[in-house]
Amino acid sequence: QVQVEESGGGLVQAGGSLRLSCAASGNIFSINAMGWYRQAPGKQRELVAVITSGGSTNYADSVKGRFTISRDNAKNTVNLQMNSLKPEDTAVYYCNVGVTGSYNRRNYWGQGTQVTVSS
Repeated sequence: QVQVEESGGGLVQAGGSLRLSCAASGNIFSINAMGWYRQAPGKQRELVAVITSGGSTNYADSVKGRFTISRDNAKNTVNLQMNSLKPEDTAVYYCNVGVTGSYNRRNYWGQGTQVTVSS
């Protein structure tokens, strides 16, 4: 069993910053890619940023230059530093972690953390 827990969401004014954190725990032999997704009301879930085990990153065009994804392999965590936030960034942010365990390899989702940006 693997648990994925997000934290750091909240309410912030436009132009402000938030830092999201996600920690994976449980039956983990190794962690592969980790990413952040978001879903606004009435919209599809979209990829925000992803980071591979080797540290390569990829960002959605809408957040490029404002968000930074990073990981701490010793703590099995992935972070998302969000700067210059805009109202359109308002969404539930979900962490996704690729895990190699004792018997299988699969992805796990966190429960999500709300980010609200006011104008």
